[in-house]
Amino acid sequence: MENQNKDGVESGVVVRRGDHRSTVDVLLRVLAFALTLTSAIVLGVNKQTKVVSVKLVDTLPAVNVPVVAKWHYLSAFVYLVVANAVACSYAALSTIISLNRKKGWCVPFIAILDSLMVAMLFSADGAAVAIGIMGYKGNSHVRWNKVCNNFGRFCGQVAAAAALSLLGSIVFVLIVALTTLRLHRRSK
Repeated sequence: MENQNKDGVESGVVVRRGDHRSTVDVLLRVLAFALTLTSAIVLGVNKQTKVVSVKLVDTLPAVNVPVVAKWHYLSAFVYLVVANAVACSYAALSTIISLNRKKGWCVPFIAILDSLMVAMLFSADGAAVAIGIMGYKGNSHVRWNKVCNNFGRFCGQVAAAAALSLLGSIVFVLIVALTTLRLHRRSK
C-alpha cells in the first residue's frame, strides 16, 4: 500500500519520478524551433535601399541610382532561409512527437533526422557566412568590392540571422548527443 499515509488512510496521490532527459529534450527542441524561426524571419524580411552615385564618364556628373539589397538576390541567403524554415518545421513536429509517451518506435528515426538537421544547418551557415564575409571585406583578386560599407543594416541583419542559425545548429547538436545517449543506454 504505497498510497497510504501512516494513519492508514489512502491518499490517492501517486508520486511518479519524471524523466528529466525527456524534459530537457523537449526544451531543447523548443529552443531550436525558436532560434531557427527567428533566424528565418530576420533574414527573410531583410531589405535595404541605398542611393549610390555612379560616375559613367569623367566629363559628366555622377548619376544617383537607387540600389536595393535583398536576401533573395544571393543563393546562399536563400539556402539559409529555407534551411532554417525546414529545421523550424522539423523542430515543431519532433517536439510534438517527443511529448508523446509512446515514442519508442521512432527514436532511431528521429535521431537520424536530427543529424540531418545538424548537417543542413551547418552547411547553410557556412555558405551564408562565406558570402557575408565577401560582402564585408570584398575580394580584390576577383574584383568583388565590399558592399557592407554601403548596406550596413542589411549586413547586420545577415550577421544576426547567421548567428541565430548557428546557435540553432548547436542546439540540434545537443539534441543529437542527448538522443544518442538515450539510445545507447536503452541498448544495454
